[in-house]
Amino acid sequence: MKYKPDLSLRKRLGLEIFRQIRQNAKEKHSLRQLFWECTLRCNLQCKHCGSDCKKTAFQKDMPLTDFLRVIDSITPHINPNKTNLIISGGEPLMRNDLEQAGLALYQRGYPWGIVSNGLFLTRKRLDSLMTAGLHAITISLDGFENDHNWMRGHPKSFLRASEAIQMLTEEQELVWDVVTCVNRKNYRYLSEWKEYLYGIGVRNWRIFTIFPVGRAVEYPEFQLTNEEFTGVMEFIRRTRKEGRMQLNYGCEGFLGKYEGEVRDGFFSCNAGICIGSILADG
Repeated sequence: MKYKPDLSLRKRLGLEIFRQIRQNAKEKHSLRQLFWECTLRCNLQCKHCGSDCKKTAFQKDMPLTDFLRVIDSITPHINPNKTNLIISGGEPLMRNDLEQAGLALYQRGYPWGIVSNGLFLTRKRLDSLMTAGLHAITISLDGFENDHNWMRGHPKSFLRASEAIQMLTEEQELVWDVVTCVNRKNYRYLSEWKEYLYGIGVRNWRIFTIFPVGRAVEYPEFQLTNEEFTGVMEFIRRTRKEGRMQLNYGCEGFLGKYEGEVRDGFFSCNAGICIGSILADG
């Protein structure tokens, strides 16, 4: 297989080994991660939302009984203990039966988690979710207060997300991280943002860039220049070398010379190989 000349021999060898590992994964075809888009409703109006989610969605929520029917059809063919189930939206906390869903998954042996903006994550709700077996949670935080609130379209979104993170730092049994969508507004203070996150207890951090789809099409300032994108890669590489935080770039494509340096592994789209999704319409 031919590789670009800017890839070192060591990286080329690593990619070749990874290619063999991926081929084995394709042949085994074992489900390791399952996403459930449990709702298209959301309590925010995020400017970068690719799904254009609203408080009232055109698509009704998938009934819990339908979802569990799908889960029960899958379960005999996999090992639930080795299949992470991630509940997303919209905003999953918009569903009142989330704990019921989580408990049903827990009873079937699935480790489950949610991706949330944190707006509705009170102490009472977190305790309720943990009682139902919550294993992991991701909170979105996209910059300092003014920029985050502007991006999320809510004057208290930064405060609520920060309070959610504070609660998570007190929980030893939960696996959790913070996700930041980098854009031209927050790019200029990434180093300061890193120090802020570290100061409030974040040790696992993921960075994404924004695709120009959905509402994001209306905001050209979300799209980084080539130089800024390279700057993000260099920032991630430096942060990982520091060793204080586990920082990963999202799964958006092959990164050339940065492969193996800004993520824990090499790029691989595993949709349909070991990752599946259940969408809001079933």
